[in-house]
Amino acid sequence: MNRAHAGAVVTGAGRGLGRQIAQLLVERGYRVLITDVDEAAAQAAAGELGGGATAMAVDVRDRAQVEAAREAIVARAGRLDVWVNNAGVLITGPAWEQDTTAHRMMLEVNALGTINGTLAAIDAMRGEGGHIVNIVSLAGLTSVPGEAVYAASKHAALGFSLSTMADLKLAGITDIDISCVCPDGIWTPMLFDKLDDPASALSFSGVLLQPEQVVAAVGKVLDVPRPVTSLPRWRGAISRFAVAFPRLGLRAIPLVVAQGRRAQRALLTSGGPRPRR
Repeated sequence: MNRAHAGAVVTGAGRGLGRQIAQLLVERGYRVLITDVDEAAAQAAAGELGGGATAMAVDVRDRAQVEAAREAIVARAGRLDVWVNNAGVLITGPAWEQDTTAHRMMLEVNALGTINGTLAAIDAMRGEGGHIVNIVSLAGLTSVPGEAVYAASKHAALGFSLSTMADLKLAGITDIDISCVCPDGIWTPMLFDKLDDPASALSFSGVLLQPEQVVAAVGKVLDVPRPVTSLPRWRGAISRFAVAFPRLGLRAIPLVVAQGRRAQRALLTSGGPRPRR
């Protein structure tokens, strides 16, 4: 958009990847509203980032709270240019070993939260234009043993995003973009306690990403919108191949999981990658 940047919202931005995405937007000149279910974390992040960043406690499962965040940034910045749906929850283990609370938490935060944020943003962007960036996961592209409900929630987020893009085009709305970023495992607080968790082995079977790599991908799609970006690309290609040929994909799962467990053991021995804020 060839105009001065106005407002941006990032969900789940009190720490980790969301905080770094918020920092990117502050550095680009946006007035950023940092939202998180943890109000203290959101306030601390806003205080550290400065640059006009503000904070607000938001549970993305609650549409009224999400819409209140939208109204807050429009009132402050005059316009909403960017909305990043980053908030996410990962609970590992076979679905039959998890209770309903765990299922609902992942489905509501990861899928319903993305839906709530996207719709709130579209309401503000219609007639003004804007860009919605949904942080999905490679789990939204393929099967993920040990993370079945998480994968279901991410498949839902991706399917909703792509279908909504189609609806916007059919409605003649061409000035609102939706970009989905689908990263492999990221070394953020979501994975810090998963090194000794066999159910999360697949998240460690590829190249464990640093948050900065995902932030860079977000920066690229903000410059040039793209419906789906996989990180790294080769893992995205493998994921799509596994979906296209499910029997072959399922046969390969034990080998991939074994690789992930070896990586977990190696990281435990070395102390793991150094966490970055």
